[in-house]
Amino acid sequence: MVRIILRGCNGRMGRVISGLLKEDKEARLVAGVDLVDDGQNSYPVYRDIRDCDVEADCLIDFSSAVAWDDMLDYCVEKKLPCVLCTTGLSEAQLEKIDKASGSIAVLRSANMSMGINLLMKMLKDAAGVLAPAGFDMEIVEKHHNQKVDAPSGTALALADSINGKLGNSYSYVYDRSGRREKRPEKEIGISAVRGGSIVGEHEIIFAGVDEVVTFSHTAYSRAVFGKGAVQAAKYLAGKPAGKYDMGDVIDGTM
Repeated sequence: MVRIILRGCNGRMGRVISGLLKEDKEARLVAGVDLVDDGQNSYPVYRDIRDCDVEADCLIDFSSAVAWDDMLDYCVEKKLPCVLCTTGLSEAQLEKIDKASGSIAVLRSANMSMGINLLMKMLKDAAGVLAPAGFDMEIVEKHHNQKVDAPSGTALALADSINGKLGNSYSYVYDRSGRREKRPEKEIGISAVRGGSIVGEHEIIFAGVDEVVTFSHTAYSRAVFGKGAVQAAKYLAGKPAGKYDMGDVIDGTM
């Protein structure tokens, strides 16, 4: 049984993960960390992670960058593996992750969905075959109208997985309205759609002469990210120090 501490336990994703772990037979939530505690949790909740004295096998961080450094220091001190889902980290914090990975197992990915990370592996294989055959590559991502960044971090990660397979020889194009020329060979087009309550859709198009190959992923709720985080925690528990990502989790299940 994997014992998990959840930072951000009373936030939107924290509630999702709490619900998932209630039904999980391989892991359980032994403590939470959050600035808000409404007394509804079935486990102890600490405002300051430094006050947490509960034994655990892994920590999931699905909170904000506030007090983030204290959290990572706590994990290093306790030799506690951690799954980092918080976004918007500074360059200094990313460097701190690199340093911490010398002492503990740290997992961080641009997207925690198992489906997206499996898709990344599939795209590498597809790009290795189709790009040399002259197929053009385009990515279309769709999200709700409250999302402030475009393109999505996931769309960029998908593009990076393709480009990495091809020696990073392709450039990214986000808008073609300002130019009048035919499509260059070595570019990946990335388009963003914003509207309604779309949780997340990503379509990757390989367009060749007389045939098109399309990969797509649709998230119907944010629960997919929570499920991925739980799978990551179960994978990471007991692992040696180092940097991991969701690709490692996928490999561990195949």
